[in-house]
Amino acid sequence: MEQRRVVLAAGASYEVRLAGRGALGYVWTWQVTGDAAAVEVAPAPGPGPAPGPPLLPGAPLERTYVVTGRRAGGRARIRFAQIRPPYPLETPYDELVLEVEVTPGPAAPAAGP
Repeated sequence: MEQRRVVLAAGASYEVRLAGRGALGYVWTWQVTGDAAAVEVAPAPGPGPAPGPPLLPGAPLERTYVVTGRRAGGRARIRFAQIRPPYPLETPYDELVLEVEVTPGPAAPAAGP
């Protein structure tokens, strides 16, 4: 499980890129704890299929999510988990925990892992 910490200004966004395994039945889910109103998480709008040769069946496809700071002074923890929906009790294939602090001013650089 990977862990990251990021500091965002209210209104600023941070992109999270995660390797997808949709061909194997896995999807990314997320859960926000702490001050859930301090952040917003949404899938990034995609530009459509990338130019070039088509992907081979089973090839990983990167998924991008956007985390936006909404309320200064808030702290939230976002747990991304890669699961197979038919098996909700199965251990996630991959996980990322993102600790987010929202500040009123310009975004500060993210701290190391």
